[in-house]
Amino acid sequence: MRILLSDLAMRALSKDIARVMGPRPFECVSFEHAIASGQRDFDCAFVSRDVTGLSTKHELGPSLKARYEVLEESTTLRWVHIHSAGADREVYVRLLAKGVQVATSSGANAEVVAQTALAGLLALSRQFPQLVHAMHERKWAPLLGSRLPPDLLGQTAMLVGWGPIAQRVAQFLSMLGLRLKVVRQQAQTESLAKSFNGSSQPEMLTFETIDSALPSTDWVILMCPLTEKTRGLIDARRLRLLPPGAGLVNVSRGEVVVESDLIEALQNGNLGSAFLDVFEHEPLAQTSPLWRLPNVIVTPHSAGFSAGNEARVNQMFLDNLDSWAFE
Repeated sequence: MRILLSDLAMRALSKDIARVMGPRPFECVSFEHAIASGQRDFDCAFVSRDVTGLSTKHELGPSLKARYEVLEESTTLRWVHIHSAGADREVYVRLLAKGVQVATSSGANAEVVAQTALAGLLALSRQFPQLVHAMHERKWAPLLGSRLPPDLLGQTAMLVGWGPIAQRVAQFLSMLGLRLKVVRQQAQTESLAKSFNGSSQPEMLTFETIDSALPSTDWVILMCPLTEKTRGLIDARRLRLLPPGAGLVNVSRGEVVVESDLIEALQNGNLGSAFLDVFEHEPLAQTSPLWRLPNVIVTPHSAGFSAGNEARVNQMFLDNLDSWAFE
């Protein structure tokens, strides 16, 4: 069995891979060697964080393009493990279409992303963007009078998605006293009891019933995968359904929101504020109004970055390799 991975990952994981493989013969080959030698006979591959580097799914650097070519040109490739939680990059879509299994690292950074989503909501609710703007102008501008922010206690948050990230965010917000609505494929409630002991459980909605719930929603938090159903989910019509002053947090995928509609809603006051970690095109263009809007926090798709992620992703790969190699 030939296993393709980065030179960095091979140095870090060679002993662990040998332990997992046991008596079964295997060979680890680096992307760097494959590119230089033209070798393309790999059975499985591990796409670690260092493989994608600073490239985004919209703009690929030459090194990443060459590594993706190795994956797509390997006719024997049967399984790929990727460091990200989503498999919506075009290369993975093409590999899936060819019958290659693509395993994600969903859950590896769930706690980190959940903390980031909570931080974004808290920052917006306490008007940190406006306060930071005033700080840079050396302007003393207390949150008094018409600037008094409403209490979070008793507000309503709509969580779009119900994976590990959303479930953790639900626990955070429940402790803060927010009412919760959850949008998912099916409005099931059986699995919620353990997560919400002693507190009211979320109202469960489907994507087909989202419109009726928006007028009573103070916060929309997007934590769903990008699918045909979620692409463009939040558009001008749905933004208009939200009450004045509502906020939006997006730590899912930029394409879940129609960005031009979002910008217009933020500019004309239909939407009160937004924390955005993802965008329709990444990197976000320097000409985008989102950089300059006083009611917006922009971060560079970094909601899940944390020093502990590498070890968690590596362990997921090793666990999957252990299961897959001996099927």
